[in-house]
Amino acid sequence: MKIYDLAIAYSWEYDDDFIEEVQKIFHERGLSFLPISFENLNEVLDKIKNDEISLRFFLDRASDAEEEFVPLAKLIQEKKFFIINQYSNVEFAIDKATMHLEFITNGINTPFTIIISPYKEKKNIELTIEQLAKLGRPSIIKPANTTGGGIGVVLGAETLADVLKARQHLENDKYLLQEKIEPIEFDGKRFWFRSFYAFGKIIHCWWNDITHIYKEISSDEFEKYNFSEMNLIVQKIHEITNLEFFSTEIAFTKENKFIVIDYVNDQCDMRFQSKHYDGVPDNVIYEIINSMADFIRRNNQE
Repeated sequence: MKIYDLAIAYSWEYDDDFIEEVQKIFHERGLSFLPISFENLNEVLDKIKNDEISLRFFLDRASDAEEEFVPLAKLIQEKKFFIINQYSNVEFAIDKATMHLEFITNGINTPFTIIISPYKEKKNIELTIEQLAKLGRPSIIKPANTTGGGIGVVLGAETLADVLKARQHLENDKYLLQEKIEPIEFDGKRFWFRSFYAFGKIIHCWWNDITHIYKEISSDEFEKYNFSEMNLIVQKIHEITNLEFFSTEIAFTKENKFIVIDYVNDQCDMRFQSKHYDGVPDNVIYEIINSMADFIRRNNQE
């Protein structure tokens, strides 16, 4: 039987560079790696079924988007291979309504939010004048469980009619109505961040919510602006979700508060900035890959 230290299932063409670098770094570090794409999916399924292949760790970047990968996900659960970001943990973490309440309970700052029931359950909603005033104009409307690419999100809601209309797009989903957060701007920087939790390592980047451009945070900047509180926030999110790999968005406001905006993204965009203007800084992706290798080596020895 061939045992692989890590397998990654992927279907997005823009993951090719990430997969290639994982393969290269794992080879350099003496770890075996199996990429699973549409091309070898059926072959891998058969070999796992017939006990010709075993996996120590598995990262699924495909079955949430492509039905063809669902049998693989089910088989890997049956075989009890270690799944990075267990499916039950992902299901819990991507429900924005649940995360909102968990964050509040655990002392993590969030935007003022009103959670409303699915349109299919309750056609009409009632909001007080006080609630609408606290939401402000414009506000944000987002579905609780539909994730990826901003699906169903309305960034500039102005009226109750906008809310009623938005709910009908995903009528089985709860919706969150949130105040629009504006970060401070200082030293020519917009204080909005994308933070990664990667297998025990926490990495923060400047991330402009308007342009979607990343920039690495230098150690000098981290000390100068005293960003250490963000480490505590991301660590706490890890403890709440039990995910090994995720990202979150954090803004720093004029009230001197770090506020978590986009709570948990379990499928992190790993496009290299050297090839995509709005991709993740190359050094950050390499840090993430090496941290994943450290995690696997550490857990292999236990």
